[in-house]
Amino acid sequence: MASQTQELSSTELQNGTNPERERIFDAFRRWGYLQASLDPIGYALKPVRLPELDELTGPYADEARQVYAGTVAAEFMHILDPEKRRFLQERLEGDPTPVNRQRTLDLLVKADEFENVIQSRYLGTKRFSSEGLTSLIPFLDELMNCAADREAKQVVLAMSHRGRLNVIVNIMQRDPSEIFAKFEDVDPRSVLGGGDVKYHIGATGMFTGHNGKQVKMHLVSNPSHLEVVDPVAVGRTRAKQNHFGFGKEGVDKVFPVLIHGDSAFAGQGVVAETLGFANVKAYAVGGTIHIIANNLIGFTTEPFEYNSSRFTTDLAKRLDVPIFHVNAEDPDAVVRIAKLAIDYRYRFHNDVVVDLIGYRRHGHSEVDDPTITQPVRYAKIKDHAPLSQIYAQQIGADIAPLAEKAKAEYSDAQRRAKSMKKMPVFATHPTYWERYQGGAYKPEYEVPTAISNEVVAHVAKTISSTPENFAVHPKIQKLLEQRLEMAQGKRPVDYGMAEALAFGAMLMQGIHVRLSGQDTQRGTFNHRHDVLVDINTEQEYFPLQHLTPDQGKFEVYNSTLSEIAVLGFEYGYSRDFPEAFVGWEAQFGDFANGAQIIIDQFVMAGEDKWGLLSGLVMLLPHGYEGQGPEHSSARIERYLQLCARDNVQACQPSNAAQYFHLMRRQVLRTWRKPLICFTPKSMLRHPDASSPISDITGGHFFPVLPETEIQDAKRIVVCTGKIGREIRMERKKRKNTETAVVFMEQLYPFPEQELAAALNAHPNAHEILWVQEEPANMGALSFMVPRLKRIAKERPVLTVKRSASASPSTGSAKAHEMEQKTVIDLALGGK
Repeated sequence: MASQTQELSSTELQNGTNPERERIFDAFRRWGYLQASLDPIGYALKPVRLPELDELTGPYADEARQVYAGTVAAEFMHILDPEKRRFLQERLEGDPTPVNRQRTLDLLVKADEFENVIQSRYLGTKRFSSEGLTSLIPFLDELMNCAADREAKQVVLAMSHRGRLNVIVNIMQRDPSEIFAKFEDVDPRSVLGGGDVKYHIGATGMFTGHNGKQVKMHLVSNPSHLEVVDPVAVGRTRAKQNHFGFGKEGVDKVFPVLIHGDSAFAGQGVVAETLGFANVKAYAVGGTIHIIANNLIGFTTEPFEYNSSRFTTDLAKRLDVPIFHVNAEDPDAVVRIAKLAIDYRYRFHNDVVVDLIGYRRHGHSEVDDPTITQPVRYAKIKDHAPLSQIYAQQIGADIAPLAEKAKAEYSDAQRRAKSMKKMPVFATHPTYWERYQGGAYKPEYEVPTAISNEVVAHVAKTISSTPENFAVHPKIQKLLEQRLEMAQGKRPVDYGMAEALAFGAMLMQGIHVRLSGQDTQRGTFNHRHDVLVDINTEQEYFPLQHLTPDQGKFEVYNSTLSEIAVLGFEYGYSRDFPEAFVGWEAQFGDFANGAQIIIDQFVMAGEDKWGLLSGLVMLLPHGYEGQGPEHSSARIERYLQLCARDNVQACQPSNAAQYFHLMRRQVLRTWRKPLICFTPKSMLRHPDASSPISDITGGHFFPVLPETEIQDAKRIVVCTGKIGREIRMERKKRKNTETAVVFMEQLYPFPEQELAAALNAHPNAHEILWVQEEPANMGALSFMVPRLKRIAKERPVLTVKRSASASPSTGSAKAHEMEQKTVIDLALGGK
C-alpha cells in the first residue's frame, strides 16, 4: 500500500514543477504533521525527530515546514483517491484565504466574556467552560457562514457539555438570558421528576450569515454518555435530508457537525461505529464534519492513559478522510481550516476530521481543582492569557471597548433572567410534529387498522411477483406461493405475511417505511424476505417498492454489525420523520444489551428529560427454545422497570393478526411513543400463532386476549407469547377443560380494565397463575404480580417460573426441555 501511494504521488504531483521541490514537499506531506507546533501551552505533543525531515534544508524545506509543520498539521496522504489528495494539497499549499480578523476578535471577546460573567456571578456552579478552546466559536461561525453561502437549510449539531452553553449563545444566537435563567433555576416546579441539566438540553436557533441568508441550527439533546449522541445526530440528519427528497437531493441542504471530546473520541466505541457509517448506503449523509474539542486531558486522565497513539484522531485513519490538527491559539488558521473542511465536504461528500487542540483553563467542572492531579500543567495555564487578549495583541486591536460592550450585554441578560417566572424553552419543534401528541394515553387516539380484501390481494400479488427472467430460489418461490394462498384464505397467515401486509398497506397509504438491523432483509429466522435475490446473478429485487406509483418510500437494510450506533441512528431518524414507520430489529432480543445506553437515555427517558417524542419500533426476538443464554431473552424486565408516565409501549403479540394490527396502530395513531415489541422465533410459523385472513381484514389490536375456548375455568393462566401457545397445545393433548389461558399482549401501558374483564369472565376460578419462561428474577413477574393481585382481590395469585438465576437460560437443549415441561405441567395443575 505504501509503495502504491508513493508511486501515485510522484506521478500526480510533479506536473512539470521543480523535482527537488516536489521531493521535499512530498516528505512533509507525509510526515510534517508529526513536527507541527500544536499545543498552545507547550506541555504535550512535542515535535518528533524524523531523519526524513530533519535532514532537509534550504528554502524549499523552510517553505514546506511553514505549510505542514506550523500550527496546522494535515494528514491526508493515506487517502487512496488522488483527486482528493490533489485538492487538499493545492488548498494547503496555495495562498492563504483572507480572514475577517475583526469578526474573529469580536467572537473571541464575546466567548471569553460569556465565561467570565458566569464565573464571577455563579461561582461554584458547573458550566463546563470553553476557555482554552474559545476558537471553537470562530471556527463554527466560519462553518455556518460557508453553509449559508452554499444555501444550506439546516445544520444538525451534536456536542457534549464542554463549551455547549457558549455555542448556544454565540453561534446559535439564542438570547443569553435563557442560559442565565437556567443558572437562576427559575420555575423548578415545572420540571419536578423530569427535565435535565442546562448543559444537556437541546436547542434550536437561526444563524444569519454574512450574506444575509439564514440557516437553521439544531443542537441535539444528549446525556452525559458523551459520544452516544453521535449516531442520533447522524440519524436526525438523514431524516431531515429526506424531507427534501430521498437520495442526493437533501445532502447539500442539511449536514451534521459532531463535536467530540479528545478522550471520548479515542475511548468510546460508538465513535468508531458512527465513523463506519460514512459510506454505508443505509446511513450515509454525504459527509459529517467531526471536530475534536481537544484540551489534552480527560477529567484527570492524561493522553497517554486514554489513548495508545500520538493523536486521539488516529482512530479515523482507517477511513479515507482527511484529518487536520490545528493549534487552537492560531485563530486565523482555525478559520481557514473551517472553510477548507466544509469545502471538502461539499466537493467530495465525505467526512472530515478537525482536531482543535487547546487546553482546559479550569478543572473538569468549575468546582473541581485540577492542581491536585496536574500541578505543573495548571501552573502554566494560570499565567496564560485568554485567547481574546493574545489575538488582540497579534493584530494590534484595542480589546477594551469590545469587552465592555459584551459584558454590558450579558449583565443585561442576567437582569432579565432574574425576573423570569417561567423557564424558557431552548428548542422549537419542526412543523411536522404539530399533529402528533405525547403525554398520557387517551382512548380517542385509537384508529382503524384493518385493511380491505382488495388491499390484501394487491399486496399479496405484488410481493409474490418478480421481474421477467428473475430466478428465485426454489424455497422462496414456494414461500411466495404460500403467501398468495394466505391472502386467499387457503392457509392461515403467519407473522412474515402479516408484516408484509402491514408494510404494504402503509406504503399504499403513502407512509414511509424504514427498517434496519442485522440480516433484516431476509430476517434472522428466514421469515421476512423483503428482498429477493436472483440465484444466477445475485441481483436484488424489492417487491414492496413496486406497489403503486405514488406509494410511500420503502427502505429495508442489513445494518452494520452494531447495536448501539444503529439503534441510535434509527432513534434519531424517528425524531425527524414522525409520520414514518421506523424500526430496528435485533438479530436476537438479547443483543439489545449492546444498545442499552441508547435505550436508557433516549428511548425510555427522552420525553421526560427533554420533551422529545419518538415513534421508534424495536423488534426484539424473544423466546426460550434451548438456544442458550444469549439467544433466549430480550430482557423484558429491563424495559418494564423503565416504564412510567406512559413513556413507551411494551407489547408481545402472540399471533400474526395481533402483530399486524400492532404495527399498523403504531404509525396510524397520532400518539407518538416508542414501541418495544417482543417478537417470536420458533413461533413465527406455528399453526396456533397463525391467524385467519379475516382477522387482518377485520378487528384491531387487543391489549389482552381472553380465553375463548373454555367458558367456566377453575384456574386462569396469565402469560405472554410463546409459553401460552405451548400451554394451549398441551392443554388440548390432555383434554384439560379447567385451565383458561389469558394472553397479556400489551404489558405497558398496563391494560387494567381489559385484564379485569378477562379474569372476571371466569368467576369460579379458584386461583390465578402468572406463568413465564424466564427465571424468577427476570421476565415480567415483578411487574405483573402486584397488578394481578390488585385486580384479583380475594383470589390467590400464584407464579410458575424457572428458579432465579444469574444467567437468562441454560445452554443445554435437554435441560431446557426438562425445565419447559415442568413449567407447562405446573401451569396445568400437574395433571
